[in-house]
Amino acid sequence: MKYYLIAGEASGDLHGSNLMKGIKNVDPQCEFRFWGGDLMASVGGTLVKHYKESAVMGLVEVFAKLDKIRRNFEYCKEDLLTYRPDVVILIDYPGFNLKIAKFAKSHGIRVFYYIAPKLWARGEGRIVKIKKYVDELFIIFPFEIEYFHRLGVDAHYFGNPLIDSISQDKCSTESRDEFLRRTSLQDKPVIALLAGSREAEIKYLLPRFVILESLMKESKWTDYQLVLAAAKSIDRSIYRKYLPEDSKIKILYGETYSIVKQADAAIISSGTASLEAALIGTPQVVCYGFNEITYLLARLLVHVNYISLANLILDKLIFKELIQHDATPDKMLKELDKLVFDNKYRENMEEDYVRLKEVLGGGGASDKIASAMINILKSK
Repeated sequence: MKYYLIAGEASGDLHGSNLMKGIKNVDPQCEFRFWGGDLMASVGGTLVKHYKESAVMGLVEVFAKLDKIRRNFEYCKEDLLTYRPDVVILIDYPGFNLKIAKFAKSHGIRVFYYIAPKLWARGEGRIVKIKKYVDELFIIFPFEIEYFHRLGVDAHYFGNPLIDSISQDKCSTESRDEFLRRTSLQDKPVIALLAGSREAEIKYLLPRFVILESLMKESKWTDYQLVLAAAKSIDRSIYRKYLPEDSKIKILYGETYSIVKQADAAIISSGTASLEAALIGTPQVVCYGFNEITYLLARLLVHVNYISLANLILDKLIFKELIQHDATPDKMLKELDKLVFDNKYRENMEEDYVRLKEVLGGGGASDKIASAMINILKSK
């Protein structure tokens, strides 16, 4: 069968690549055409457009790129009609993907939505479009089962694919000595820094990490090294733009899981990376911020108790969230102090991590989702 997938950011690229692997296991003759990134491209098929060309963060930033988004949408419509897939699989990215869902449905193309729009955070208005234009909805968070059922949609849940992504990564078997030797890091404890996968996030957090570095000159931190897990989609020049030449922060590409695994603690931009760190088991603090206008608009539109997925799943503050004006270097250091030196604080967080894994369920999610999708397509 022919599959057309659309992912608009790094996390979608990760989930899309794992889903494609699952589809290949069940349907070896499958054909892929997709919008995504390097991970999806590594599985095979035809990459139509890389997400780094179209990823936009923030409400204000979207308005600034409306013309480019419109051109991408028109191109995508033409490409869909030319390819005529058996199904279009939309991966998160709701602003773009729900419009494509409407278009595909109107032209007789089956529509599967994988990783549902976060209606519980941004309002339930989009449920009308999901009911009207989406044939099957696949979710990756257990609390969404009852949530979407209440809204009149019976979504499919087979576990969270991040469990498999982590267990299959080299970080799960690599020793600390092997990691240090391979990355040429010093034999010192690591503090992991994850600044996000989009320039707007990096622009916000990286200057604060630089100030944090200067605050860590006191004696008890001199034996620690700051290691930035760089996103593959971000050019090194972007990081260098916000890092002074005398900074000792080490930048490593393609090593996110390994860095987080070997770190004593992590400072993380909210998103998939925060849930990954929780599943790996690394104590963390989440920091997040926008430009001020986007932040004020988000406060009006987003209605959740927490911004981090792990905290949302357990509905409790497993780890601290420093948002916007609270995301200061001083507060980051204060939280790091607790994460590294307060044993009881760490133990409580690690106990919550165990509970989180239990709630998410076991492995094999991507294969199970792929099998379900193919069975639905064959049966109908």
